Amino acid sequence: MNETIAKLLNEQINKEFYSAYLYLDMSNYYDELDLDGYANYYMVQAQEERDHALLFMKYMQSNGLKVTLDAIDKPDKVFTDVLDPLVAAAEHERYVTALINNIYHECYAAKDYRTMKFLDWFVDEQMEEEDNADSMISRYKLFGTDAKGLYMLDQEYKARVYAPPSLVIG
Repeated sequence: MNETIAKLLNEQINKEFYSAYLYLDMSNYYDELDLDGYANYYMVQAQEERDHALLFMKYMQSNGLKVTLDAIDKPDKVFTDVLDPLVAAAEHERYVTALINNIYHECYAAKDYRTMKFLDWFVDEQMEEEDNADSMISRYKLFGTDAKGLYMLDQEYKARVYAPPSLVIG
């Protein structure tokens, strides 16, 4: 495998673990506001991101590549209202999409079709993640500024359960 691609894949592991850390921070913020549903939503999101990191690790290991884990940065966002984490999550998902697209671009240039095939799942996943993040913002703006609407959204998000990714590697 091309050194640049291997480096980008390894960096993506750390970025995915950071994403999990960021979503844990958002979950904690909502927990402090007693918005258990929003807290649950981002706890599940953190689990997904952790598993994304593990998928990248497994892919690298399956290809005989060395995995190097770096320190995870502390989330740098400060939240002051219910909308702040939603906006931060949408921005972060667009950032992750750009990272995945960059790796894909490098794979295309290097004709690394196997890694492109692996990344296809993440490309689809990022489209879904961005859509979900944008939808949460829209729904909050429509309904969440009203106490009853916020309560209903919170109850809906409380029902979210974790479903591990179905991507098989190896």
